[in-house]
Amino acid sequence: MAAGTLYTYPENWRAFKAQIAAQYSGARLKVATSSPAFTFGQTNRTTAFLNNFPLGKVPAYQGDDGFCLFESNAIAHYLSNDTLRGATPQAAAQVLQWVNFADSEIIPPASAWVFPTLGIMQFNKQATEQAKEDVKKFLAVLNQHLNTRTFLVGERVTLADITVVCSMLWLYKQVLEPSFRQPYTNVTRWFVTCVNQPQFKAVLGEVKLCEKMAQFDAKKFAEMQPKKETPSKKEKGGKEAGKPQEKKEKKKEEKKEEKKPDPEEEMDDCDAVLAAEPKAKDPFAHLPKSTFVMDEFKRKYSNEDTLTVAIPHFWEHFDREGYSIWYSQYKYPEELTLTFKSCNLITGMFQRLDKLRKNAFASVILFGTNNDSGISGIWVFRGQELAFTLSEDWQIDYESYDWRKLDPDSEECKTMVKEYFAWEGDFKHVGKSFNQGKIFK
Repeated sequence: MAAGTLYTYPENWRAFKAQIAAQYSGARLKVATSSPAFTFGQTNRTTAFLNNFPLGKVPAYQGDDGFCLFESNAIAHYLSNDTLRGATPQAAAQVLQWVNFADSEIIPPASAWVFPTLGIMQFNKQATEQAKEDVKKFLAVLNQHLNTRTFLVGERVTLADITVVCSMLWLYKQVLEPSFRQPYTNVTRWFVTCVNQPQFKAVLGEVKLCEKMAQFDAKKFAEMQPKKETPSKKEKGGKEAGKPQEKKEKKKEEKKEEKKPDPEEEMDDCDAVLAAEPKAKDPFAHLPKSTFVMDEFKRKYSNEDTLTVAIPHFWEHFDREGYSIWYSQYKYPEELTLTFKSCNLITGMFQRLDKLRKNAFASVILFGTNNDSGISGIWVFRGQELAFTLSEDWQIDYESYDWRKLDPDSEECKTMVKEYFAWEGDFKHVGKSFNQGKIFK
């Protein structure tokens, strides 16, 4: 069963397809839509994000095993089960037919009509009228097809229904008022049936159908456009004022070259919004200062012998009140297949916890072989509670593990620290041989 994270912005109808598919299939899908886990316009411009998703577009999916996908239809397909994809070759082809139908016949006219009403696009009367006619055409096709059918393919919801519903969502919410949709009763009956399924509702909530066709709002459109500097009166003075103004502009340019530019002038809209947001608080700020210097231990661990130097240093300086030690075990070993994929799962978790490194250390080990393995580890955190709950950015993976706090004075803890830090020992609690390990530091 698939398990991973979907990166998107809130209320993205393209992302809804994958989310609804996961509701039906049971795929474990975490959705990252807001800071600090994901900030649209910022996170998707980073090198790390672009390495996995070269276009920087969302939705984007990253599996717990490191598997990455972009394009909403591909993600929804991957997260579906056989019933959603089409149980037979014929059904699968029909599902694909309607997915393509949504992309080619529904989305272009729907966007041309709806986007101006949302202030996203400038209104063009000719384009809008053409879009209305195109919408009528595809509604007629759907209405005829649904005349004797409950769903688009077969007797159950498939990816065809999910995709077409999501593609039509804003049409029904914004512009398909009762008089416009009246000739297409089969389509509306089908749409209402789908959005009231528990799996749809879990993602979409209550979908209220449009009562009055939304119109282009010039004020809303203006508010959503980047602000431009208004020209001065002298600039509006025509040819007579042109030459003196040019001289003044040259002087201004010379002054600007001497003077460093104001950082605010260099900001784009996204930067300005981010700058206006309050800076994130240190999740550990409420804790008293500790005598244990994590960085010093990490240097010992990295540069000197683990058994004779690093581990003795750890126990000599470990602050039992300021830090805690935890044992983690992956909950779903039956889903682990090839060992390299299991290692990618560990590495992916480490990458998403980058901002936790200053206040944590971990040794996580993969035990066993292909199709018979397990993952467990020892974690050291600042404070006495699991650190993951302190920040949304750290909560993507930890629920896939069982966590147990260890007593630093117990023999069990001392043995586990020695074995996991050194990557050698009996590991009696595991029952599988050491395969490879990863260090979070």
